[in-house]
Formats: sequence, C-alpha cells, structure tokens
Amino acid sequence: MMDRLEGYVSHIRYHNDDNGYTVLELETTHGDEILVGTFHYIAEGEYLSAQAEFKEHPTHGPQYLVHSYTVKEPEDKAAMERYLASGAIKGIGAALAKRIIKKFKKDTFRIMEEEPERLAEIKGISLKKAMDIAVQFQEKQEMRQAMMFLSEYGISSQMAVRIYEKYGDRMYEILRMNPYQLAEDIHGIGFRIADGIAAKAGISPDSEFRIGAAVLYVLQQAAGAGHVYLPKEILCRSTAQMLELPEDFIADHLMELVLDKKLIMRTAGEEVRVYLKSWYFTELNTASMFMNLSIHFPMEKSRLQQRLAILEEESDMELDLMQKTAVEKALEEGVLIITGGPGTGKTTTINLIIRSFEMDEMDIVLAAPTGRAAKRMTEATGYEAKTIHRLLELAGGVEENEQYHFEKNEENPIEADVIILDEMSMVDISLMCALLKAVLPGTRLILVGDSNQLPSVGPGNVLKDLIESEVFPVVRLTRIYRQEESSRIVQNAHKINRGEQIVLDNRNPDFFFFQKNDIRSIMGGVIYLVKDRLPQYIKANPFDIQVLTPMRKGELGVDHLNQVLQYYLNPSGPSREEREVHNGIFREGDKVMQIKNNYKTAWKITGPNGAVIEEGLGVFNGDLGIIRQINRFSERVTVIFDENRQVEYPFSALDELELAYAITIHKSQGSEYPAVVLPLLSGPDILCNRNLLYTAVTRAKKCVAIVGRQFMVEKMISNVREQKRYTGLVECLAEYSGE
Repeated sequence: MMDRLEGYVSHIRYHNDDNGYTVLELETTHGDEILVGTFHYIAEGEYLSAQAEFKEHPTHGPQYLVHSYTVKEPEDKAAMERYLASGAIKGIGAALAKRIIKKFKKDTFRIMEEEPERLAEIKGISLKKAMDIAVQFQEKQEMRQAMMFLSEYGISSQMAVRIYEKYGDRMYEILRMNPYQLAEDIHGIGFRIADGIAAKAGISPDSEFRIGAAVLYVLQQAAGAGHVYLPKEILCRSTAQMLELPEDFIADHLMELVLDKKLIMRTAGEEVRVYLKSWYFTELNTASMFMNLSIHFPMEKSRLQQRLAILEEESDMELDLMQKTAVEKALEEGVLIITGGPGTGKTTTINLIIRSFEMDEMDIVLAAPTGRAAKRMTEATGYEAKTIHRLLELAGGVEENEQYHFEKNEENPIEADVIILDEMSMVDISLMCALLKAVLPGTRLILVGDSNQLPSVGPGNVLKDLIESEVFPVVRLTRIYRQEESSRIVQNAHKINRGEQIVLDNRNPDFFFFQKNDIRSIMGGVIYLVKDRLPQYIKANPFDIQVLTPMRKGELGVDHLNQVLQYYLNPSGPSREEREVHNGIFREGDKVMQIKNNYKTAWKITGPNGAVIEEGLGVFNGDLGIIRQINRFSERVTVIFDENRQVEYPFSALDELELAYAITIHKSQGSEYPAVVLPLLSGPDILCNRNLLYTAVTRAKKCVAIVGRQFMVEKMISNVREQKRYTGLVECLAEYSGE
C-alpha cells in the first residue's frame, strides 16, 4: 500500500553519489519519518512530496521505501524561510533568511528570480551578493531539471553534476546530436551509458559517432583485461558483435580515428596492432627508457672474485653459480632481472647484492608494488622498502578535477645509485613507465620476481616481456635450498609449475587436503579451518588466515564466502557498530579490501599519543585493512591498513571497500599469509588453471589447506590455458636494441 508523504528534508543520513541511493529524514506534520530511495539531486531544507511504501527493516526499524517523488518550491512564508536558512543558498544563514522573508513575504522567490537587485534593499546584502544569490537560486533550479532529465537515462547524480558543470545548457544539444561525446569528455561515463542515451535520442545504429565510440570502448575494456593493444581483426570482430553490425563497417572507421589522433595502428609481421594513443606511447617510452639504463660497468675479474670471497666469508656460506652470477651482473650491468620460484634464495641473493653495493658506499633504494610486499622486503633485508607509489611521491588529486601526479619524474629524479624492485610480476606497464621516468641513466635497476606468477592486474606483462626480449641479463634461480627442502608448500609449488601431479596424503605438517564433494561440506570445512583449527595449529589470529578462491560469483565465490565468514568470524553484537552498504553490511572489526585505486584518498600514521607521524595520499586496489570505527555522527568509517595507515571513508565512499575474509587469487598477488585455505569444487577452465593454483599455493608461509575435490586439483595442474595478453614491449625493445 502506497502512502503520500510531504514535508521538509531535515537531514540526509546517507547519499551515494554514484547511484543516488539516499537515506533521509523527512519532517512532516505528523512527525519525522525515514525515507529510503533513489534521489539524484536533493538538499536539506527542500520540500518533498513522495509516494512511498512502509517497510519494517530488520536492522534499522520502520522506514518508507520511495517509489516516486517531486521537489516543490516552498509556497508559504515559513517554508520559504526554512529553505533559505537551510544552507541551500550559500551566504544566507538563519538571520538573513528571516530579514529577506520579512521584507518580501510570499513574493520572495519571484523577487530572487525576476528582480534580484532588490535583495540589496536589505541590510547586509550588497548588489554583488544579491546577484550571487540570484545566480545560485537559478542554478539550483536548472541543476535539478538537468538531474531529473539525466536520471531518466540511468546517469548517477555524481555523473550528472559533472555533465552539467562541463556543458551547462549545451548539455541538451550534445545529448541530442552526439551523446557519445560524453564518453570522451567525462571520466566515468562509458560507452554503455552513452549508447543508451543515443538510442533514446534516435541516433542511427550505424552512426559514425557510435562506431568510433564503440571502438574506443572495446580498447578500454581490453586494457582493463590487461591488454596494451588488440589485433585489428579481433578489435573489429568484438566491436561488430557488440554493435550487431558488419565487421567491414568497423574497419572502414579505424583510419578516421587514426587521423583524429585517437588511435595508432602499427604492423608487426602479419599482425596489425591497434592501440589507444596513450598506451602506445607508454609502451614505447618504457622500452626507450629501459634501453637508456642498459649501461655496462666493467669490473676487473680479480676484483669480482675478491668481492665474492668477502661475501662468502661474511655470510658463512658457499655461493652457488647462479648467486655468484647475480652479484657479478648486478655490479656490471645497468639492468638486471632475477627470477625464481619459492625457496630458491631470491631474498638471500638480494641481501648479497645489497652488501656488495654497500662495500662501494652506494645509495640503495628498495621498493615493491604493495604495502605488504614492501613490509616483507624491509623485514628480510633490514633496509626500508617503500611502495612504488610512495617512492615516486604520489601527489595531487585533492581539488575537484585535479589529476594525481608523481613528484618524482624526469625533472626531479630518485636520488639513488641502485634501485631494487621486488614482486615485479605485479608491476603493469603504466607504473613501470612512471618509475623509469624518475630513474637517471647510470642508476642500477635490479628487478626481482617470479615470472610464473599471475601477471599484473593492469595492462602489460612487463616481467615476462623483459625476460622474453633477451635484451637484458636474466639470472634464473632454480635450486631449492636445504632449509626449504622439507617444506611441502615449496615442493608442491615447483611440481605444480612443472605440470607434475602432487601427492595429497596429509603426511606433511604444512600442506593438507580435505576431500569434500559438495558445496555444503566444503563450506563447513572452510569455516572449521579458519575459525577453529588453523588458528590453534599455526598460532595465529583467524583474520591472518586468508581464504582464496578463483571466482567472484557462485556459492564458493568471493561474494558469498564473505557473507558466511563474516557471520562466523565477526558476528553482530551490541558492542559493534554496523553500516548497511550496497552489497551487505560493514561491521566494526571486519576485514576489508580496497577494490580500486584511489589516488586522492588521504592516509596518516599516528603514534601512541595520537600525534601524526606520517601522512600521504593514495589507497590502492588490493590493500587490506580492518574497520576500527563506524561513526554514525560524523558519517565516517575508519580503516587501518598495512603499515598502520589510517584512512577515513565518508559513508558515500564505502563502495570502494568490500569484505576480504575471502578474496580472489588474483587479488592475493604480492601478499603472503601465515595460512591459505583454498576451496575447490568446479569452475571455468580460463580461471581454474595451473598458473592460478601455483599463485595460490605460493601465497602461504606456514600452511596450505585445500578443501574440495582431488579431481579439481589435478585438472588445474594439467590445464595450461591462460588468457593471452597482447603487449608489444618485446618488439619495442628489439627495435631499440637494434636486433
């Protein structure tokens, strides 16, 4: 049953800028009511008339679900005064609102719209201020009209504001003539939204605007899947299928986009590669800067032998051939790549190289892609390691429409003789390019990683491409050292990598398998292991045990697993504040993860007395933290991330977080956990492959527990199918090196 509610918006409890979802308090003649619904543009103090359905929420109590609404201009003097005093018009407070209404009475809004200069008759309002008030009053009306218009096309209020601020009244003409311009001009407006608007506006399905926008969209989506370019044939086929048009229609328009300097086409052998212009130059510049660092620093053989002898004496160990080679190449080459699996001595080798450079009193800088990887590097070497973003001194993005940037660049390079970068498999082409811009020729660059790990989330396959290019020296560490030989985790990881089936007999203390053949049994096993068995076994907190899964959806996907694990590991209670979010509930004490790069978000590290020790910008995709506080009064959630970085999220930004009791294997890159629990029942071949299983197993430090079907483990080891990444770094390096 629907009710009509009318009244003033007294308080907006929550508003999501992306989808308009809002919780507000409405002051009616019968008392205050809570309204929940989609409001694309609403402000406190406005008069609302809504059709709503009464609901009893299990957590938040009685509320009205709004199905439709209109915002009315206040008509009586009291309502007008209330609106003006609400702060909706900047520069008008309660006292001034009272004087305006006293002077103009019910004629107030007409005066503000038609004769705004008369506002200057009131003490405290200059002619300039009167005009400012009139402009705001008019903009409020125009903005609301624009919001309502754009909401019909499914555009969020946040995006609608950007559109209106960009175009003003031109918005309507652009939407009528070429809605696809939105996708090019405004960040966050994609092809799908623009295409929906175009269909309603009557734009022809084979319009050149539509085809051009679709090509750019397909390439942007490809970048999201890790590709730097797409072959022309695949690009045309994918675009044609999406638009339901012939492929030759698409091919005919590619040259127009090239002439407009939006695309770059390049022939490599028989393949025609199509790049978005930005990615083409990112890849090209990366190759060029790598070659600029490829300098040979000759060292006398006798001096090298003496250096190695000192290292062996100091470390009380006999270096194997590959370790000696790594030290020699590090001393003599501008760029060196060191790759190897778990237990092959990568950390020991890094320490030997560091010690060797220390003998020459060189300045050494260490970095890694994530906070966790940097922390492990610090613990293993004794040198402070930073994330690459912190090393490059991320800044900017604080002001509206301000782009982030790195303070370290060509003009302000990193002051170091040697830069050692760990977990290189995670570094995408964009971040690599940014780092290289800040590295002076003559600086040694040592790249360390496991080339068999999953590639970076972002575009590119930098580590594998560098190795494949054969332009730079590569040291492959393959020997498993004595202290690792008893580890079944290390043994099984190498077997998986070689395609050998592993023995699941539960006879080793660090690798377990629990045969379960249905979802319910697997779920029960996961809960038991995470909540009860493993914390006692490895002497760790349940939150330190990470559930990894290949998939997001399904009963054993991230979304469902997190709901179940939250219920058992962090149940609701009177001492834990909660906040309802778009995909469930956040609770104080929850384990959460940042799910997209946000270069604007501020963080701080505080000391025992609350004093700020350090502060900076940037929270990144994959960062894990714990919700310390949910403050309903300030409408903010405080999360503590790695390195004790404290971040405050307004309620409107909580869609950047999700529960992280379970995460995808891809998101676990660069991290290490005391124990990993891996539920495996079934899944598509493209997700359930050898590469993925290898990555999951190598994330565990003390213990791996697989729960599910043995057949699935065997299938993943046998499945070498991986999604091919289209990257051109190998060819670019070959060109620059003259090969």
